[in-house]
Amino acid sequence: MATKELQSVAFGSKEAAAMVKELRESYGSGKTRSYEWRVSQLKNIEKMTEYHEQEIIEALRSDLSKPEFESYIQEIALLKNSCTLALKELESWMKPEKVYLHVKSSPVIFPSSAEIVPEPLGVVLVISAWNYPLLVTLDPVVGAIAAGNAVVVKPSELALATSSLLAKLLGDYMDNSCVRVVEGAVAETSALLEQKWDKICYTGNRRVGRIVMASAVKHLTPVLLELGGKCPAVVDSGIDLQVYMDIFLFQVLKL
Repeated sequence: MATKELQSVAFGSKEAAAMVKELRESYGSGKTRSYEWRVSQLKNIEKMTEYHEQEIIEALRSDLSKPEFESYIQEIALLKNSCTLALKELESWMKPEKVYLHVKSSPVIFPSSAEIVPEPLGVVLVISAWNYPLLVTLDPVVGAIAAGNAVVVKPSELALATSSLLAKLLGDYMDNSCVRVVEGAVAETSALLEQKWDKICYTGNRRVGRIVMASAVKHLTPVLLELGGKCPAVVDSGIDLQVYMDIFLFQVLKL
């Protein structure tokens, strides 16, 4: 029933285009570039996670039957660590890096200098997965905000309780002129992928990853794909676990 309700919300290509236009206008104003804005949004994610920890745990239990300890260690604590690191390093990340020109002086370049200036990309789309619906959704958001971007978040429809909670909390805590949440399933995701983004972050399976990549190619959009898969195995009493582990480690190292 909940899935049908999400899909019944009118969000198609027209709505997606209008939303992206609004976000580009906000980004174009220069708001997201300031150190103060980035810090405020990162601190708001920290506050949101801290103040609503029990609600998050309950949502994860509803979606995945995750024990409280696992929810805290593998999702909440890791997200807090990401925020802490970003806040600690943000000033140095934003600072231009001096580049020394290894060329002989000449009238053409003298007296010249060069530096690498970190610049945000623009408007970033984050499409999340169901298995770690808090961490996998918000960890890329932390990075996107720290880099000075506007962000659209698409939580997984397979983790409905967490998706609904994130939509509410991000709406309450974040600057909605620059950070938006879109709930839904295939139709909503398809409408989002029709738009031009400055980067797309997707975590999920290879089949959808191909769709995301194909959509990004149309606009030459850079993508960050974290693709997983299922590797079923049968372990019986006759297996030599040491050999099995040696093979496993060899495969991991080779990759």
